[in-house]
Amino acid sequence: MNVQVLGAGHALPSRVLTNKELEKMVDTTHEWIVERSGILERRIIDEDKAASDLGFEAARMALDEAGVEPEELDLIIVATATPDMLFPATACIIQERLEAWNAAAFDLEAGCTGFVYALTVAEKFLLSQQYKYALVIGTEALSRIVDYTDRNTCVLFGDGAGAVVLGRGNTGSGIICTYLGADGRGGKHLNMPAGGSALPANPQTVKERLHFVKMNGNEIFKFATRITVEVSEKLFAMSGLGYKDIDFFIPHQANIRIIKTAMKRMNIPPEKTLINLDVFGNTSAACIPIALSMSNQEGRLHDGALILMVAFGAGLTYGGALLRWGRD
Repeated sequence: MNVQVLGAGHALPSRVLTNKELEKMVDTTHEWIVERSGILERRIIDEDKAASDLGFEAARMALDEAGVEPEELDLIIVATATPDMLFPATACIIQERLEAWNAAAFDLEAGCTGFVYALTVAEKFLLSQQYKYALVIGTEALSRIVDYTDRNTCVLFGDGAGAVVLGRGNTGSGIICTYLGADGRGGKHLNMPAGGSALPANPQTVKERLHFVKMNGNEIFKFATRITVEVSEKLFAMSGLGYKDIDFFIPHQANIRIIKTAMKRMNIPPEKTLINLDVFGNTSAACIPIALSMSNQEGRLHDGALILMVAFGAGLTYGGALLRWGRD
């Protein structure tokens, strides 16, 4: 018995923010952004929308593809660093809109690694046999916590959501293995200092712009290029598989230089690497499920395809999964 992806979905705001528009907002250029990150544009959520709205849309698409009704769900996990509010959980807000009254619901916060963490947690629930169907959502409204006066961060992030419906199966398809890790010593390199119990919102924290993403790009780059390979090797050691067996590589969509460095070290060709950061930017916990859903919609994923997914993020967290595409 294993856990399979029964359906996938995604949602993206209609508003596009191009590099040329950012040139008018901050001291940067289109050429500098492309050279440093590989990003051409990103999507920005409407002012009257929130992360739950994107998550709901992605969930609805995933449920429709899976042929699962909301009331059949036993579990909803939302991975997000930008919840609608501190409480209630964004998962509960989405549960209400879906009318998934039989599902337990909670949020999981592991930064950009959130989807992989949530996927792993949901898999363990489903293997217990007490749960039959789980909905895992990665949704982000990062534009709400990006400082558009900081050229080093505001060019990187975008908004979006991706979701999968999981269920048990008996074939060789499904989640083969997952691996999770964290190194809290690096937490200082990527954070949002204020807004929690350590620095509650007050006039001084607002004045000092502490409610926005702060990042040490050089340290994150060094960490990411190393950990992407290490996570992949852990997964291969656990599964008995290797790079040559991979049909598709879905890396966290943070920076094209990080992705290309990992591809070179692992000898994974471009045609096997799924990239969407050029048009969506870094959508954090939504990156991997968006790529998974869009590739499926485009007919790129065939039954039996072996997919390697690796992510890293604030915490610092990291993790990955090997997935055999297909369902019973």
